[in-house]
Amino acid sequence: MNDGRVLVTGATGYVGGRLLPELEAGARPVRCLARDPERLEGRVAPTTELARGDLLEADSLAEPLRDVHTAYYLVHLMGAGDEFEELDRRAAANFAQAARVAGVRRIIYVGGLGSGEALSPHLRSRQEVGRILRDSGVPTLEFRASIVIGSGSLSFEMIRALVERLPVMITPRWVEQTAQPLAIEDLVDYLVEALDHDAGGSAVYEIGGPDRVSYGALMREYARQRRLRRWMIPVPMLTPRLSSLWLGLVTPVYARIGRQLLDGVRNPTVVDDDRALERFAVRPRGIRAAISRALEHEDRRFAATRWSDALSSSGPRPEPLDGTGPRIVDTRSTDVAVPVEDAFAPIRRIGGRTGWYYADTLWRVRGFLDLLAGGVGTRRGRRHPEHPAVGDTLDFWRVERYEADRLLRLRAEMRLPGRAWLQFEVTPRDGGSRIRQTAIFDPKGLAGRAYWYGLWPIHALVFRGMLRRIRRAAEEEARESAPRPVRPSAARRARDQRA
Repeated sequence: MNDGRVLVTGATGYVGGRLLPELEAGARPVRCLARDPERLEGRVAPTTELARGDLLEADSLAEPLRDVHTAYYLVHLMGAGDEFEELDRRAAANFAQAARVAGVRRIIYVGGLGSGEALSPHLRSRQEVGRILRDSGVPTLEFRASIVIGSGSLSFEMIRALVERLPVMITPRWVEQTAQPLAIEDLVDYLVEALDHDAGGSAVYEIGGPDRVSYGALMREYARQRRLRRWMIPVPMLTPRLSSLWLGLVTPVYARIGRQLLDGVRNPTVVDDDRALERFAVRPRGIRAAISRALEHEDRRFAATRWSDALSSSGPRPEPLDGTGPRIVDTRSTDVAVPVEDAFAPIRRIGGRTGWYYADTLWRVRGFLDLLAGGVGTRRGRRHPEHPAVGDTLDFWRVERYEADRLLRLRAEMRLPGRAWLQFEVTPRDGGSRIRQTAIFDPKGLAGRAYWYGLWPIHALVFRGMLRRIRRAAEEEARESAPRPVRPSAARRARDQRA
């Protein structure tokens, strides 16, 4: 048994976020490597270290890897755009080299199932990363998995949204491709058990549940458990690009991620080598149990982690601005005669099912246009209906800063000629509170300034209306939370009258 320090990369993502609490419950010290460790504050145990590092910057990895025995590599940059293969390659090479120099004893990695020469770029990249890690000389344990089923997972959210929203589905050929789904709980069990697994060097294990099924079968099983009647009409000529746009319109899977995902679905992803069942104690559950458990968590209206929480899901990093043009700031405020907690309540619920309080149709149109441009659209929703956290996705925004009852700052992740933020602040004021709403835009060159000023009338209309509706919602919140006067009973009123 090894008792050394464990490093987790990708702790802000779906699998890493599920694995982290299991590791923290053990006896080993845990450290998380993140580009923005602030996103993990408040989400990790007090004993867990947070280290800043960027896999694409080799010089930033030496200190986080110091004194590490086992490192989990749970990073994939599929959301980074067309160059994701090169970025994946560079990140893996940087990490492998730094791990070897630091004396790391083992790397544990989750890749993708698939065999043959004609793998999709997505699956090819997953397996290439595994080879890079193994070639480093650091013993690497690679798990190759197919579809991961769990509340908040990319595949489950796609299946859930399609079945819930479409009574009749026009389905392309990929819907009937064979896969071997694995429940997220079983994947985490494999990863935890791997800490004490002695493979005698590097090893690749193919893992999957007991059922070999298609996406179509998964959708039919979901519909059965939800007691929904659904019809599927196969249309084989739909290309991955058209299918991805279709998915982006009706599911949280936006076009860029969807295109890469669907391109990978053309390959069967099944277990050809079942040695994992001999070497590990995990006995994976079937699709009925996996979907049932995912539904149980989804019915709570939020999942422990979501695929879109990963920073890589937000797409390419913002390009450096060329410095032409000053920062544009649009700020508005309104006073409301309610306590700060009531004034802030509508703000913390913004987006997702609640919407944006004003001109929701315009917000949806903007999301549709963003989707067509290869952006994230608005289908990501939000993780929790009441309490946002730093790093959460919120439609086509991401929470950059959050202070309960005081401040919410969102960073835009839609396609823009520049960078944008939307911030809400609530401060106490005599007899109530002041709500300040600020839109900030860093334009990129002339195109950025033309974009902002060309849409200024719409921005002014939307922001003014949003602030007005937030104030109204805050007043309603205060009325609903106010204690109601206790009315005396009829008998007591009669006694009082006689007296």
